[in-house]
Amino acid sequence: MLQMRTLALVAGLLLLAACGQGEGKTAPAVSARPAPAQPGGPSGITSGVQTPAKSASTAKPQIGGRLVEATIGEPSNLIPPLASDSASHEVADLIYVGLLKYDKNINLVPLAAESYEILEDGRLLKFTLKKGIRWTDGQPLTARDVEFTYRLMIDPKTPTAYAEDFLAVKEFKLTGEYSFEVRYDKPFARALVTWASSILPRHLLEGQDLLKTPLTRQPVGAGPYMLKSWTAGDRLVLVANPDYFEGRAFIDEVVMRVVPDQSTQFMELKSGNLDQINLSPQQYLYQTKDQGWAANYRKFQYVASAYTYMGFNLKSRLFSDVRVRRAINHALNKDEIVRGVLSGLGQAAGGPYKPGTWAYDAKIPANEYDPALAKKLLAEAGWTRRAPDGPLMDKDGRPFAFTILTNQGNSQRIKAAIIVQSRLAALGIKVEIRTVEWAAFVKEFVDKGRFDAIILGWNIVQDPDLYDVWHSSKAVPGGLNFVGYKNPELDELLERGRRLLDQKKRKPIYDRVQEILHEDQPYCFLYVPMALPMVNARVQGIEPAPAGISYNFIRWWIKGAEKGPELTQ
Repeated sequence: MLQMRTLALVAGLLLLAACGQGEGKTAPAVSARPAPAQPGGPSGITSGVQTPAKSASTAKPQIGGRLVEATIGEPSNLIPPLASDSASHEVADLIYVGLLKYDKNINLVPLAAESYEILEDGRLLKFTLKKGIRWTDGQPLTARDVEFTYRLMIDPKTPTAYAEDFLAVKEFKLTGEYSFEVRYDKPFARALVTWASSILPRHLLEGQDLLKTPLTRQPVGAGPYMLKSWTAGDRLVLVANPDYFEGRAFIDEVVMRVVPDQSTQFMELKSGNLDQINLSPQQYLYQTKDQGWAANYRKFQYVASAYTYMGFNLKSRLFSDVRVRRAINHALNKDEIVRGVLSGLGQAAGGPYKPGTWAYDAKIPANEYDPALAKKLLAEAGWTRRAPDGPLMDKDGRPFAFTILTNQGNSQRIKAAIIVQSRLAALGIKVEIRTVEWAAFVKEFVDKGRFDAIILGWNIVQDPDLYDVWHSSKAVPGGLNFVGYKNPELDELLERGRRLLDQKKRKPIYDRVQEILHEDQPYCFLYVPMALPMVNARVQGIEPAPAGISYNFIRWWIKGAEKGPELTQ
């Protein structure tokens, strides 16, 4: 489902339209280690329904049927390097392929690659591609397509936030029609995962204006599905690629309906118009308990590879003083937010890594609620109340007032914003809340830095490298460091960390990264939610694993191969 899949770990972090995301169909954006196993399922994945073992293991898969799912946000662009939003990558994930993919145990394995070698302590990679892979227009996929993708990514004219991994390559050399090698001048931690990124069709994109090419809405890939139609503001319909080299996907048609409200998605699921959604905690705990749900749906629970945060525009006079940002962190009771927003199905966040993974620093406190300290820090920064119930003002009498921006339809972020609004009101800070449709939110506000503060989410990627989000070179329009944070020490650590391969040597570097982010508070990290997918019981072949439930999506199948929910305008 769209709420369960993101491709982004192969390229970097993605903006998440909805909470509970962080798992891709072909490239699950899960953490470096799965959460400790819990009763009821492997790697912390628990199923809310008892399912006959036969349904997953011995029943014969059937080809056909339609699966209908929902997305809060409409894709912005279906050329993967040009999009930083999850809605775009969710679709592209099914249309394109990379050389490598993650398997169910979160290991990188060949996809379009036949084989690869890692030589000279990681400074040299050699790839051989599988022969016989074809783009959906019939042309062969070769090493020249990989070379074209590489050169496109390092071209300064390419409007992408994900060039940095490719810029680390010292030399790219074709060694045959289906083979190439890449050389690095130093070891590079993300060298291998770089080549799990989507390969683009050279014969169609060479010489094209990437911002004007029709392929942004009419993509040609080599993946398991092809885009059949895209009705703006309504739905995208994908059909199985009969020539897919891993074998034809079992489900004939995947329909992604744009339903920009989580409550509406639930009503559509209940009415039989959707096959799967990501449940809200309230829906998971209270609204799907009876036997009717248990008989017709399966629901799952596991720690999402994602976190939600409030980011401050550091160019704003309100947030340029670190004492103000620290004060806001101390003004918020994150455990209260977890209870009020997630009904307890999640945990407070203190940084950008998933709890329990090797990069996570447990010494960083996640919840530092201390209203008295918040007031003290604000006073030190020049913000005081001239009357006990009056507004917080600076020395010139200007009130502390700002707007939190978030995306429309995301009830969890809106609830979080309301709790923030209430807690800050107690300090005399006036907060307005504004919601904007997802595509406009990203394009017109996030990318252009047109906000005071935003509540948003990132997926948590496989490697702890955070260069694309936190390096000062990325604090540019369209860059992922859209809060404008710059710290020379952090820059140096990020540069050093991505050049090391030894986990033991990388650990203290990323511990210090977390300390700096905690000290400077460019984000107020809020919470890590649980992923709570619910899938219609007629969908078979779901086998929970450390990578989640969607890693084998092309082997899901529809019992009876019915078409699925009826599609209406």
